[in-house]
Amino acid sequence: MTNQPESSPSESTLAATIDTASILCFNANDPSGAGGTNADALAVASMGGHPCTVVTGALIRDTLDTIDFYALPDDAVQQQAQTVLQDIPIRAIKLGFLGSIENVRVCAEVTIDYPDLPVVAYVTGMAWWDSELIDDYLDAYQELLLPQVTVLVGAYGLLWRWLLPDRTSEHRPSPRDIAKAAAEHGVPFVLVTGIPTHDQHVENVLASADTIYGSGEFELFETEYIGAGDTLSAALTALLATEVPLSDATAEAMTYLDKCLEGGLRPGMGKTIPDRLFWVHADDEDEEEAGEEAGEEEPEDADGTAGSTQNLRNTLQ
Repeated sequence: MTNQPESSPSESTLAATIDTASILCFNANDPSGAGGTNADALAVASMGGHPCTVVTGALIRDTLDTIDFYALPDDAVQQQAQTVLQDIPIRAIKLGFLGSIENVRVCAEVTIDYPDLPVVAYVTGMAWWDSELIDDYLDAYQELLLPQVTVLVGAYGLLWRWLLPDRTSEHRPSPRDIAKAAAEHGVPFVLVTGIPTHDQHVENVLASADTIYGSGEFELFETEYIGAGDTLSAALTALLATEVPLSDATAEAMTYLDKCLEGGLRPGMGKTIPDRLFWVHADDEDEEEAGEEAGEEEPEDADGTAGSTQNLRNTLQ
């Protein structure tokens, strides 16, 4: 008996020619699947990237509420990141919930060591956390991390309260006002989400201190979602990793999020989560309909599974 190679020449050649962008994602594990590393991995993969997830801690959470959080020690977070970075060429970094000042410091050190990589930071609401911990966390984030961030993503109210705490004007701040405040900490771009407009609509705006680069208006869904921010920011990071221009990447990421929400899932008794694999389900439905119309069974691949799905980015053209 002769020894067989583990892979054929054609398979090896294919693996060598596929250039998949790897994205380093720092986030907490969310056992409900609403956000955290689950959201990052699915959104990055849906955009054609390879997610490398560094766990910063564990959320105690269901689809209704967040109960508690246990942060991982900073050396555990650092070792996860450094082990991956020494092995895999990373194209971009996505920051989610880091959970402690020490972990903020670790992420700051990583981003400083890789200054040429785009960094997308999503700051989530933390109303469930102790107020003193929130203040200390955001202070450390502002001082240590913001100078390395390329795009800061967050809800309008949260960014307003955080970056403009002393604002006394009776008028609500504009996205550019928030961008100017972020620019004082070294952030060139902000993606402000959930800005109230009119008639049950909200607007997401990409801005710098100097101009508005793009915006999208979306109708509010009747249901309440969790996990949208992680989904949007992870998709944006994956697109930037492939050198898609920022304005185009933002528009495509918002389109992706809108479709994720449109086909949202309610796996438990609480809120609805984005369906980050909506495109898989849509292709399955199209294939079933085509098979019924043709009076044929659905074609199968060599391994006996249903025919392959179309890449998401092609479906959004």
